[in-house]
Amino acid sequence: MIRNDNSIEQPDKTPEKKLPNLTNNKLENLKAIGVTNLPTPSEDIQFISIIGQIEGHTVSPPQKKATKYEHIMPLIVAVEQNPHIKGLFVMLNTVGGDVEGGLAIAEMINSISKPSVSLVLGGGHSIGVPLATSSNYSYIVPTATMTIHPIRMTGLVIGVPQTFRYFQKMQERIVDFVLRTSTIDRNTFMRLMYDTDEIANDVGTILVGEEAVKYGLINEVGGFNTALNKLKSLISENSN
Repeated sequence: MIRNDNSIEQPDKTPEKKLPNLTNNKLENLKAIGVTNLPTPSEDIQFISIIGQIEGHTVSPPQKKATKYEHIMPLIVAVEQNPHIKGLFVMLNTVGGDVEGGLAIAEMINSISKPSVSLVLGGGHSIGVPLATSSNYSYIVPTATMTIHPIRMTGLVIGVPQTFRYFQKMQERIVDFVLRTSTIDRNTFMRLMYDTDEIANDVGTILVGEEAVKYGLINEVGGFNTALNKLKSLISENSN
């Protein structure tokens, strides 16, 4: 509007009031995970989830839920390097995926100096098997499954002997790791891997809960609370 002194009234430039940071965080949590308050886990334990397909050197299709190995490995490095972190808790619900990516994660978990516990929830299939056995102590819930089978490739024909030998060496790396990090014996593991009566149109074996413990692949049947208490016990022993 025009005043009597011929000056033009300037619009009010008072900044709009913004929502407090706390409110913004609650809204972001609500949009991201469906809850307003995101609980904070214990700061002395690093929790890592390995879910869906393990993504290695090749990017998984966008419609697949995947765990990228380059995201997991720095978290494991932090466990070893950070003096405030006392232990590692690995939660598994994976269909498997990239062999070298999965083995890389498994070797890192197995080589850290701090206590580690793994828990197989929905499934720990294929390369998820060595991931489950890589920790100091492993658990599986009663309804979870683990599939043991040979390394697969697209199609049924392996074209040249060199390719066949490469797959043999890759398979042996997985077998050696599982035997090194669990109590299952070689003959039993190989028999389960090449069983033809368990999976239709394929070879291998599906183990459910207690079966994985019976064969010595997993240490114990138990849920989250049991596994967490075991890790706390290992941390306490390690600090003495």
